[in-house]
Amino acid sequence: MLAFGFQLAVFGGVLLFVWQASDAAIRADQRERVDGLRRELMTHFFDGGMPALIRAVADHSRPTGTPRDRALLLLLGADGRRLAGNLPAWPARVPMRTRWQVVTLPGLNGGEPLGVTSWEIPRGRLLIARSVAASAALALTTEEAAATGLVIGLLLALASALILGRLLAGQIEAMVATAGEVADGRLASRVPTDASGDAFDRLGQAINAMLDRIERLVSQLRMMTDGLAHDFRAPVTRLRAVVDQAAASTHDPTARAALDRAMAEADQLLAMLSTALLISRAEAGIGRDQFAPVDLVELLDDLAEVYGPLAEERGFAIRVRAPARITARLHRQLLLQALGNLIENATLYAEGGGTIELGAAALAGGARLWVADDGPDIPPEARGKALQRFGRLDPARRPGGSGLGLSLVEAVAHLHEGSLALEDNGPGLKAVLTIGAAAPG
Repeated sequence: MLAFGFQLAVFGGVLLFVWQASDAAIRADQRERVDGLRRELMTHFFDGGMPALIRAVADHSRPTGTPRDRALLLLLGADGRRLAGNLPAWPARVPMRTRWQVVTLPGLNGGEPLGVTSWEIPRGRLLIARSVAASAALALTTEEAAATGLVIGLLLALASALILGRLLAGQIEAMVATAGEVADGRLASRVPTDASGDAFDRLGQAINAMLDRIERLVSQLRMMTDGLAHDFRAPVTRLRAVVDQAAASTHDPTARAALDRAMAEADQLLAMLSTALLISRAEAGIGRDQFAPVDLVELLDDLAEVYGPLAEERGFAIRVRAPARITARLHRQLLLQALGNLIENATLYAEGGGTIELGAAALAGGARLWVADDGPDIPPEARGKALQRFGRLDPARRPGGSGLGLSLVEAVAHLHEGSLALEDNGPGLKAVLTIGAAAPG
C-alpha cells in the first residue's frame, strides 16, 4: 500500500502540474490576443492621432469571420461620446477602468464569456473584448482529460500495487512456509530460488546456506547422541548382568540390598538410553514409513486394559471418553509408548486424585488425544520447564525419574506433525497430544 500511495501521489502531482500549466497558458493566450490588438491600435494612435485610431477601430469592427473570432470594440471621446466600434454603448457590467476580466454580457456574442479590458487614452477611452469560449472549452477539456488521466492512473497504480504485492507476498510466504517446516523438524526444507540475482533470491540463498549449516550441526549432534546411547547400552547391559550374577551368588543381606540398588540404577540407565534413542529417531523423522491406519478408540481401550492394574494399585481408575470411531494414520507402537508415559506420570504425580481420563476427538485434518487427571496441577509458569529434556520440577519427590518422558511424547507428536500441550483440567492436569493426518472413520 505504501508503493501504491507513492505512485498515486507522483502521478497526481504530475497531472496537477500539467493542468495548472495548461490553464495558465490558456489564460495567458486569451490576454495576449487582446493585448496584441491593443498594441496595434495604439500604434495607429501614436502615428496618426485620434483620426487614425478611429479608422483602425472602424476597420476592426467590420463583421468578418465567426463571432468568436471577431473583436468587440468601443472608442469613446473625452466627453463620453461614441466615436467608433461595434458596441452600441459601454456595458454596464464593465467598469470604466478595468485591466482584464472575464464577463458575460447579455445580448452580446450569444451570451458567451468575453475577456474584457479597457484603457484610458489621451482625449478618450478604449474598450476591447474578445470571446474566450473556445479557450474556456479548451480549459474544460484539459481539466476533464486531467481528471480522466487521474482515474486511469489510480487504476493502473492500484493494479501495479496489487501485482507487486502478490509477487512480494508469494516470495515472503515461501520463506515463511520454509521456516514453519524447519520449526516442525523438517530440516531438509529450503527456500525456493530462481537464480535471478535479485534481493529475494540472494536472501533465499543466504537462508538456505544457514539452513545447510544448521542441518549439518543438528545431524552431527543427533548422530553423536544416537551413537552414545547405542554404544552405552552394551556395557550397561553387561554391567547389569554381572551385578545380577553377583546378587544371585551372595548371601549377605547388606551386599544383596546394595546389588539390588545397583541393578535398579542400571535398569533406569538402560531405560534412559532407550528413551534417548527413541527421541533422537523420532526427531529425525525415522518411523514415518511405518505409519498405518489405526483406530484411536481401540488404541485407548488397549491402554486402559494394560495400565488399568498399575493405576488401580496406585489408587486410580482409568476411564475412556471418545466417540465410536476415529481413524488415523500413525505409528501405533510409538504412540502407545507416548501415551503410556503420560499415564505413568499421572499415576506418579497426581497425588490426591482418583481418576485418569483417556480421551480422543476428531479435528479437521487431525485428532486430539489427551490424558487428564484430577490431582495437583502444574503452575502455568512451570509447564515450559516440564517439557524440557531432563527437566524435572521436584526431583526430591520422585528420585527415580529421568526427565525424558514428556520429551519423548513431544518428539512423537512432532513425528506425527502435531504438538504436545499441558492444560488446566480444573482440577488436575490435562496433557493434550495433537496429531495430523487423521479423519473421522
